[in-house]
Amino acid sequence: MLVLAAVAFFALAWHPSIDPALPPVPGAFDASVVRRGEQLAAIGNCAGCHTAPHGRPFAGGTALATPFGTIYGANITPEPHTGLGRWSEAAFRRALREGVSRDGHLLYPAFPYDHFTHLADADIAALYAFVMTRDAVAFDPPANRLAFPLGFRPLIAGWNLLFLDPGPLPAQAAQSAEWNHGAYLAAALAHCSACHAPRNALGAEKRGLPFAGGVADGWQATALDAHSPSPVPWNTAALASYLRTGLAADHAIAAGPMQDVVHSLSQVPEADLHAIAVYMQSQGGPSTPERQARESAARQKAAQPALAALVPAARAAAPDAALMALGARVYADSCASCHDAGRQLSSSGALRLPLAVALHLPDPRNLIHIVRQGIQPPLGQPGRWMPPFEGTLSDEQITALVAWLRRQATDEAPWPDLARTVQDTRTPSP
Repeated sequence: MLVLAAVAFFALAWHPSIDPALPPVPGAFDASVVRRGEQLAAIGNCAGCHTAPHGRPFAGGTALATPFGTIYGANITPEPHTGLGRWSEAAFRRALREGVSRDGHLLYPAFPYDHFTHLADADIAALYAFVMTRDAVAFDPPANRLAFPLGFRPLIAGWNLLFLDPGPLPAQAAQSAEWNHGAYLAAALAHCSACHAPRNALGAEKRGLPFAGGVADGWQATALDAHSPSPVPWNTAALASYLRTGLAADHAIAAGPMQDVVHSLSQVPEADLHAIAVYMQSQGGPSTPERQARESAARQKAAQPALAALVPAARAAAPDAALMALGARVYADSCASCHDAGRQLSSSGALRLPLAVALHLPDPRNLIHIVRQGIQPPLGQPGRWMPPFEGTLSDEQITALVAWLRRQATDEAPWPDLARTVQDTRTPSP
């Protein structure tokens, strides 16, 4: 039985190599197909994983931290030795749909082929045309660093057997054509749930919870379903604006990993972006008395001229008076001049913090990251800016500020063990 099981396992894990193709020649692809591939690559944020900081576009080397170790984005330029220059469209299609490289080895699901498996043939062809017309870059990304025995790639066959559901996504007859188009783009290409879904012990998305909230690069990817912690519910117009610009009225600006996503989506046709917004808005669930009351409370707090003037909600446990006093001083010295002014389209002010989702999350890490790192637009791009306070504020001051903001701006319970969480988010010394 053991022998039979071993034979079955290796039969499942083994895939033949696909013969190398001749490198593409200039002009081999229709310009309109390449252009559509460029748009699809932007929706999928391909550059986010395949372009390293200060690296050449799509040449790989981006470090992807996972619970199982670090995986580096591959070189997907048409360079024949370190990139995809010898890949045929058939090999490219197999990689996207089955997670199998041209030479037959299995790809790690950090590459979201469990989403790309749903892509239509025409869109795969357009993506292939796009990557094969990029500048070829000779660059071999670093070797992956994974915990033993996960470096043994045949083990991925078991993961695929459990979690890979190939085939097209069924259209929902009760929904509009735009909704179905947005569902396809969000699920098959943009792979939104890759960040916004919780994951199981094997790193797969938990079934049936595509937008219940997850973790991305140490940030909390907020729930986008009926359990969304956003104090102001999202509508389609706000979502479309946010996805294109990272900015929407009465919502916090894009921060952390979402900044790269927004930068990519800013290049996407309006029709595609609006379709994604239509679909995502429908996932937020209906308005309820509880959600209406939460929004009303947040707006009332935000309407006050100064955050320090608000009377906090009653707490089960009395707060540390010294900690609260320190937090109030830090806010007055470092935050109030912008956040009490409020944010208008062309103002230098900032969002009134009772409306900021980071203060309403069950975990304080996003707020701490924002305080430490600030928010800067991508290099060379216009956008809202917040200064970083790493090195300016001590851990004690950050702890006090975050605790005071949670108490002052929301009706949520205090975050537990906040001082330890602040220490855990400290930027490592070089």
